[in-house]
Amino acid sequence: MLSTFAFSAFVSRYLSRTVLALMCFAVALCVASCGGEQSKTSDEDDAAAGPANVKRGVKPEADAEAAVIETAYGRIVIELYPNLAPKMVERFKTLIKEGFYNGTTFHRVNVRSGVVQGGDPNSKDNDPSNDGGGDSPYPDVPGEFSDIPFDKGIVGAARQGPHPALGGEPELTKEKAYDTANCQFYITLSRVAQWDTEYTVFGRVIEGMNNVQVIAGAPTLSGTENPAEKIVMKSVTLQPRANFQKP
Repeated sequence: MLSTFAFSAFVSRYLSRTVLALMCFAVALCVASCGGEQSKTSDEDDAAAGPANVKRGVKPEADAEAAVIETAYGRIVIELYPNLAPKMVERFKTLIKEGFYNGTTFHRVNVRSGVVQGGDPNSKDNDPSNDGGGDSPYPDVPGEFSDIPFDKGIVGAARQGPHPALGGEPELTKEKAYDTANCQFYITLSRVAQWDTEYTVFGRVIEGMNNVQVIAGAPTLSGTENPAEKIVMKSVTLQPRANFQKP
């Protein structure tokens, strides 16, 4: 059956499509095989074999540019690892240059689960129920997996989880789900071993992790992981990595 961690996150991330969510929830209770539909997530907790194309023994090499996120809670600086995830880093940098992330929010916060998630264009509106289901105008990015552990401060690419064919949605297998990252990302607050080799690692917070911790503890709407008040990314820019101290 689903772990308590996966179960609680499972319920919250389907609020955007209530009918399909309830159907998928019922299937999950019976077969423990449903991990998501259209929402991008970082919650899959599946003991089955992971992806075959895992880079192992590769040391992260920081890009010449770092991503700088400005929020009301302070600045968050992320170094990027193109040698681990070239396609995801390229996508992230492209969207930053286009101003895509400006005005989006950290729409999901959970200290207990160890994650804050953001980058969804849907989060710009005033309907928190659709947060987590948005994408950029570009195609999904294939999974780029490595054996870098999901320790505190790691930045991963959110993606869909596998799900059966329900409510007009086609089946999404575990293998296909690996290739559904797009624009959303998340930051881990602590060690989350079950995400190792299951999600694309493409960066790490090198400054402002204390601000991430504060964001993670923000009050949420009842029964959800959505902050009660929007936590807006005022701007996300690329700046020289050399401007920031090595951690």
